[in-house]
Order: sequence, then C-alpha cells, then structure tokens
Amino acid sequence: MKVEQLSLTGETWSGDMDSIEIKPNLILLFVSLLFKPKRELISELYKRFPDATLIGCSTSGEISGSKVSDNTVSLSAIELEKVTCKLATVDIIDIDKSYGAGSILAKQLEGEDLKHAIVFSDGSNINGADLVSGLKSVFHNTSITGGLSGYNIDSKEAFIIANTAIESKKIVGLGFYGKELNVSYGSNGGWNSFGADRLVSKSKKNIVFELDGLPALEVYKKFLGDKAYDLPTSALSFPFSMRVNEFDIPVVRTVRAINEENQSLIFAANVPKGSYLRLMKSNVDRLIKGAEDSAKKAVEAINQKPDLTILVSCIGRRLLLKQLVEEEVEAVEEVLGINSKITGFYSFGEIAPFGESSPCELHNQTMTVTTLSEC
Repeated sequence: MKVEQLSLTGETWSGDMDSIEIKPNLILLFVSLLFKPKRELISELYKRFPDATLIGCSTSGEISGSKVSDNTVSLSAIELEKVTCKLATVDIIDIDKSYGAGSILAKQLEGEDLKHAIVFSDGSNINGADLVSGLKSVFHNTSITGGLSGYNIDSKEAFIIANTAIESKKIVGLGFYGKELNVSYGSNGGWNSFGADRLVSKSKKNIVFELDGLPALEVYKKFLGDKAYDLPTSALSFPFSMRVNEFDIPVVRTVRAINEENQSLIFAANVPKGSYLRLMKSNVDRLIKGAEDSAKKAVEAINQKPDLTILVSCIGRRLLLKQLVEEEVEAVEEVLGINSKITGFYSFGEIAPFGESSPCELHNQTMTVTTLSEC
C-alpha cells in the first residue's frame, strides 16, 4: 500500500495535486462544508485518476497529519497493491428506515473475501444505532468502522462523496477484499460518569421523554444550570453514559436536539426504555488520554506500523478541547509513529468496535482509530 496525503485549500488545491506521484486506485476525501470548489475538485480528480474510487464525507473539522483545520480537504491518495475494494451506496429514505438502509448497504458489499468495511453516512438524517445494527445483521464476521458526517447544526447541510456523487441523505460503504489486508481499530472516550443512574422511564427510539418519571429536559436543564440557555449546543459537552443492563459495556450518548413542547431529549442514537443513563463530564487531559488509549488498542492488534490511519473524533470533543484540539491527534501520532499517514474528521457519531474482540457500536464523544496496511 502506497499513500500520499495532501491538505487542500480553496486557493491552491489544483496546483497542489500536481505533487501526487503514485497511481491511486482509491482516494479518501474529508471535505469542509465551507470548501466551495468541491465539485470542481471531484471533476479534476476523475480527469487525473479515472480508475480511482472516490469516497468521503463532509466534516466538522478536517484532520491531516497532526493538524486540525477548517475550510480544507484532507485528501489521501492510496495505491492498493494486493487488496481490492468495492464501493456501494444507499439512499436514506426515512430516518425510521435506518436499519434497513444498513442491511441493504451490507448486502451490496458482502462477499467471500470481504475483510473490512468502512461506512460514512449523512449525519443529520440517520439513526446511527439502527444503521450499525442493520450492518451487523449481514456482516457477522466482518469488521466495520466509519462515522456520521459533520453537518451544519442550523441548516442540517451535510453530504457524502461516492465517486462523482456529492449528495445528502445517502450512505456510502467501501469493502476491502483479500487476506493481505491488515486492519485494526480502537475506540475510547476519556469521559467520566458521575452521579446516580437515571432510569429511562419513557422513550421512543432516540427520543427520551422521561427520566425517573420526570420530564427528561427538565432533569437535564437542572443539571446544566446556566449552560441550559445554550442548548442544544452545550449538550455536546455534557453527554450521558448508557447501559441497557448491568453486563453491558456502557456507550456514550449525546443529546442532539431538544423539544421544549414535550420536554424531551433527542439523542444521536437509540436510548431504549428501561435502560439507564448517567451524566458525564471530562477535561482536556482525560480526552487526550482517551485518544492515546484508542491508538494503543489499535496497534496492540497488529505486528507492523500502519500505512494509513483514519481518525473519526466527535465534534463534542473538539468543542471541549478548543485550541488544544490538535493535542489529541498528536497523542495518536506519538503512538503510531510519524511514518504512518493520518487522516480523518470530526463527526456526529463514530462507528467502530471498542477493541479487537468487541462488536461494532455507534459511539458518541469518542476518538476512533482505524489502521490499514497490506501484508
């Protein structure tokens, strides 16, 4: 596997692509919503590399090397030498049909030699937990990583890239085929739960109406205090830990929207009735340590340095880290080594197993790490 990486800006993107010397058959693109010439970029890439598969999505911040940027494109040109890949897409017809969309996408990619699947979805029109459940209903022995695209909170604008298509309300998947693929992954948060468990006493999929028999929004606002005036934005810094039963590994769930009329909390993924929520908080040091631990999980499972590392980190982490956001990427780089090319984006949901022996989950507020190489 050969990888060349670029961070493109709106002013110099065309000339910067002249530096690509390999013949890529796969191009990975994480594109800012503010990057205006995205269609011109896609057209130019196809002229230069007509045999390449293009895949990517919109972001809430682009990761390229150890840098985090806005208004750019993180481009990774990849020449696969032993492994083949296949792209598939599915439309998001309705958020309530997210499970079916995941199942349909997985069926398009399933095959005897399928080793790994990377999935990116429009982040504003999907139930991420149902999407992952649909993927897992088909992919029994195939690892899955990816994420939900960054989007504009006010306009809900988001998009995915699938070859020449730049579209919203769509999911794109990329299957990697061949035993020569060396893939590993890790996911960690760095958040600490505190206080008492709150019983979800009334909910419907990702909408929670009551906690301990009380209006869910009322309970949440009492906890947030003055920060409640900034909802739903402030919710990105105060997620919940969720467990369905006492034997589950807790997953993090973020409030994506609120409904003042019925006093409900609208989460980024399902929160079943009868599950338990516990409030969470963090600080800069714990988040950076969480990113480091994600990278350590990933490298423990492989016996070589990866050629490409894909990071998907939550927008809530970026809001909390602020000007120190690059330190979580640098923590990953220190574990992986400077020779591994790093790309990625800030998301509204991360798709990955916790570690090598865990099932894939939809996460919020984590740093997920996927490493790829050929052996």
